[in-house]
Amino acid sequence: MLVSNLPLESLPQVKLSDKVYYVLQLMYDYNVHELAVTSEDEFAGIVKEEALLNVDENTLIEDIQHLFLKVYVSSADHFLKAVSLAVASHLSILPVIDNEHKLTGIIETGHLLQDMADFLQVNEPGALIVLQVDTFHYSFSEIGRIVESNDARITQLNTSQSSESGKTQVTLKLNKLEVSDIVASFQRYDYYVKYYFGEELYTNELKNNYENLMSYLNV
Repeated sequence: MLVSNLPLESLPQVKLSDKVYYVLQLMYDYNVHELAVTSEDEFAGIVKEEALLNVDENTLIEDIQHLFLKVYVSSADHFLKAVSLAVASHLSILPVIDNEHKLTGIIETGHLLQDMADFLQVNEPGALIVLQVDTFHYSFSEIGRIVESNDARITQLNTSQSSESGKTQVTLKLNKLEVSDIVASFQRYDYYVKYYFGEELYTNELKNNYENLMSYLNV
């Protein structure tokens, strides 16, 4: 998903000729901690509330340009770049600019969490299996073959590496809930199944609760 597919917010733009007290009032009115600054329609940077609180309220914004953050995305960027920049810079907004460096809109970074959830299909039914494998022995094709041999399909796959252990953690989202056969297949091929979340876990929990209740009633 590209940044151009994300909803943009209607937030005011700060001009270099604005005074600090006016910009602080805008931030208060719109309940944000940052605003984008423009100079003749071109993006000049982001000014943060904490920076404004440390200067005289009658100071012109152009006099504190050294405090601006030059953080932005273009509409052609993937939305994961927007997520990465927002997290790294601790921003509540993220400016979107065009090829001429003009500001075309603002992303409210709080909404990126829902975009990430949609991207990862976390609301779609399906089990999760987390494997831990040697980095040099990681094979996407083999993992896919094991899953498909059990009449299932991988709908999402993510990997992360540990520099300390030299292992790769592989998180699989599948299109089915009952995955005990798939887990057994991975174990048969000497994969370490770190944990998994599927329908059978809830079934086993209900079964255990029922058995505990029956034991209690029989006492």
